[in-house]
Amino acid sequence: MRDLIITLVVFGSLPFILKRPYIGVLMWVWISVMNPHRLSWGFAYSFPFAAIIAGVTLIGLLVTRDPKKLPMTPIVLTLMLFCLWMGITTIFSMWPDESVVMLNRVSKIFLMTFATIMLIKTRRQIELLIWTLVGSLAYYGVKGGIFTVATGGSSIVWGPQGSYIEGNNEVALAFITIIPVMCFLYTILKNKWARRAMAASIILCAFAALGSYSRGALVGIGAMLFFLWLKSPKKVVLGALMVLMVPIAITFMPDKWTSRMETINTYKEDSSAMGRINAWYMAYNMAKDRPLGGGFEIYNRTAFELYAPVPDDVHAAHSIYFQALGEHGFIGLGIYLLLAFLTWRKAAWIVRTTAKREDLAWAGDLARMIQVSLLGFGVGGAFLSLLYYDVPYYLMAAVVSTGYLIEKTLAAEAAEAKAAAREAARAAQIDAHAHAQAQAQAHGASAP
Repeated sequence: MRDLIITLVVFGSLPFILKRPYIGVLMWVWISVMNPHRLSWGFAYSFPFAAIIAGVTLIGLLVTRDPKKLPMTPIVLTLMLFCLWMGITTIFSMWPDESVVMLNRVSKIFLMTFATIMLIKTRRQIELLIWTLVGSLAYYGVKGGIFTVATGGSSIVWGPQGSYIEGNNEVALAFITIIPVMCFLYTILKNKWARRAMAASIILCAFAALGSYSRGALVGIGAMLFFLWLKSPKKVVLGALMVLMVPIAITFMPDKWTSRMETINTYKEDSSAMGRINAWYMAYNMAKDRPLGGGFEIYNRTAFELYAPVPDDVHAAHSIYFQALGEHGFIGLGIYLLLAFLTWRKAAWIVRTTAKREDLAWAGDLARMIQVSLLGFGVGGAFLSLLYYDVPYYLMAAVVSTGYLIEKTLAAEAAEAKAAAREAARAAQIDAHAHAQAQAQAHGASAP
């Protein structure tokens, strides 16, 4: 039954995608982030829904008359540079066959990120993109939060099978990343019951993150909460809620959860933590030896024998930063950090520009919460191999689209003001000319 429902929804959306390609972006985000087909057990489980949606979206992009210009902002140009650099590192990779397979997978994500920037243009479309991201992840967050509360936190929360966030650590970071934008949606909801439902969902997603037993998630939650408080206009109220709720949530979790979190202070005695450090050394040594990095798929015994302090302790990168460093060298890491910096700076520009504009307050609130999301991802991602996880790139696309919309609005207002000034100057000139003529006539009439 689930197979049939998912198939009908996807194929039923295709005519609408051809007419309005931005719908294809929303469908792609839903399929790639939520992985609803993984909730079935039949033919839909491995059916290429994402490829079909992407293909129809690109066809619609070519044939539609809707505006589809790709804004050549610093963020977009840097993302293009990152894609180009990954292609170069793949050519010179240590394992080119495996790297090409991964490059193909990653290229699809970035291609649809560019499509998102091209097609998501209006406030309604931006909010629909955020709703799609939130709905895709909040489903698992609410479900995991209820599971955590019902079991007293005694069992681990896992992510959807066959996805980037299948592991407990990865799905916890996904919840951390999405909670701030859920707070944004809370601010734009008008119905009190909808607001209460969103507030409950936020709390349950937080419990799901705790129920993942992820130590990196705990660090990410701490960073996210601090910055959320810093960005909040109601610091006293929010601070009081945090002081009240955080100890209650931690106390609710069982002793084995507390014991695991305490290993953060004794990481040298933890084999998992030391394995991550070993992988970081491997990535660093590889980047020093190979300026272009090792390319994709470098986490194998051969690479660790060549570059790791402990050759037989093979691990994944367990860090978005060391993953970029090992796979794409210091230049690749630099491009990635530049992309993060430019996104942050653009979001900050949106916040400043809309600070005194009630009509654009939504954009400032969204940019502020995306900053919190990216901070949480940046901190939690320091311990996970999620360099190519698509959600942060879609949030980046939302920043670009929001910034483009603000710039377009300001340019239109400036053009209107300039036109009004010209019209006023012209009217004043006409009035002055008429006044001069009237004076001349009066002077002529009074002459003998």
